[in-house]
Amino acid sequence: MSDRELLEYAAKAAGIDWDAQMDNGTIVIAAEAPIFWNPLTNDGAALRLAVKLHINIEIWDTDNLIRTNIYIKNLGHGNFQERYTTDPLAATRRAIVRAAAEIGRNMP
Repeated sequence: MSDRELLEYAAKAAGIDWDAQMDNGTIVIAAEAPIFWNPLTNDGAALRLAVKLHINIEIWDTDNLIRTNIYIKNLGHGNFQERYTTDPLAATRRAIVRAAAEIGRNMP
């Protein structure tokens, strides 16, 4: 999935209403007084997304692996792993967004 698709599905899972317009891959939540939302680049947005969707995060320091675990009702468990070399925070954010996007993708 592209970053845009990941963000769109993650927003859907989180119940975020957003305008179709996007700025540099960031979802614009309100056009009149723009609120930019991009959990791929913002630690706070990623953490709020993980908490809202009950996403568990495991950090494996031994092999530079970030893993998120989720349970999706009627679909079971999902694991989303991201390896990192220099930026474990970016890998963690991406793993969270991928897990959230999977939830959103499976919503009606």
